[in-house]
Amino acid sequence: MKIGIPREVKEKENRVASTPGSVRMMTTKGHTVYVERGAGEGSGFSDNDYIAAGASILNNASEVWATAEMIIKVKEPQPSEFGFLRPGLILFTYLHLAAEPDLTEALMESNTVAIAYETVQVGNRLPLLEPMSEIAGRMSVIVGANHLSKVTGGAGILLGGVPGVAPARVVVIGGGTAGVNAARMARGLGADVSILEVDAEKMRFLDITLGSTIKTIFSNEQNLIELLPHTDLLIGAVLLPGARAPRLVRRDMLKLMRPGSVFVDIAIDQGGCAETSRPTSHLKPTFIEEEVVHYCVTNMPGAYARTATQALVNATTPYALKIADLGWVAAIAQFPDLAKGLNVADGAIIYAKVKEALGK
Repeated sequence: MKIGIPREVKEKENRVASTPGSVRMMTTKGHTVYVERGAGEGSGFSDNDYIAAGASILNNASEVWATAEMIIKVKEPQPSEFGFLRPGLILFTYLHLAAEPDLTEALMESNTVAIAYETVQVGNRLPLLEPMSEIAGRMSVIVGANHLSKVTGGAGILLGGVPGVAPARVVVIGGGTAGVNAARMARGLGADVSILEVDAEKMRFLDITLGSTIKTIFSNEQNLIELLPHTDLLIGAVLLPGARAPRLVRRDMLKLMRPGSVFVDIAIDQGGCAETSRPTSHLKPTFIEEEVVHYCVTNMPGAYARTATQALVNATTPYALKIADLGWVAAIAQFPDLAKGLNVADGAIIYAKVKEALGK
């Protein structure tokens, strides 16, 4: 199969969909790989690295998209890329279509076959989303701690405190991969950490594995309302696979937080879990609503591109090879986990939660 790796065009997105190592895996199996010139620079991979692995370098995005039978990306196609979509093209990338009606329409109208990383599912696991959730979870505490400083508009609170001064209070909504990694990172920096979760078995697991230094609290509106007036850093890590994130934090609830508190919405890719959330970028990552600093960057892991690229490619390459080896129809027929990744095909939305979110 002819496989294309274009350069990412989303603002400040430095990840790339394939490393030289994964390119070598594909070319060794007889596939032809085309990489756009400079695609790997943001992650520290040169064109010569890809050439040595067996790839061909093409000068621009239009050549890569036009030549390839399957495009492997990191982020969803941007409006400038919609014109590259065409019938029969296989697109394998993060899509988050529940929050992207225009992209969904473009995929349907173009008859592109769209397979989304974030809905590939093995049991209760989302193996292609987990690596980025781990990074976003850990990163949420780093950026949250930074924006608590007075010079960035925060309240001037040091996350871990110092002897004689209490540490910051961190509340994490959601006990999934992102939430657990956020809680672990916050605890490691010395914060007072609570994690809200609705699954009783998961709370027991978290209580055993994370220890008594992190408090587990049943996630409901009343408990959140009671916590917010004392919360310095709120992290939204709610996930419903493929669906729009539930709006758990209303504007009137956010008003309960102290001025200069920080809210990091990891769920912004799926529409955000607060009424006040709106997408931001790495160029301008924050805004203030109700005197609370909001960090709502839609491609958080892109800030740590080298680590994120390697972690992502480790997870996605085996699935990309299944599609390339068998074709998408046979691949999803043989592998039920990959079948759950199919979001759009033959001009129709396949994934039920996307249909529901977009009212299709």
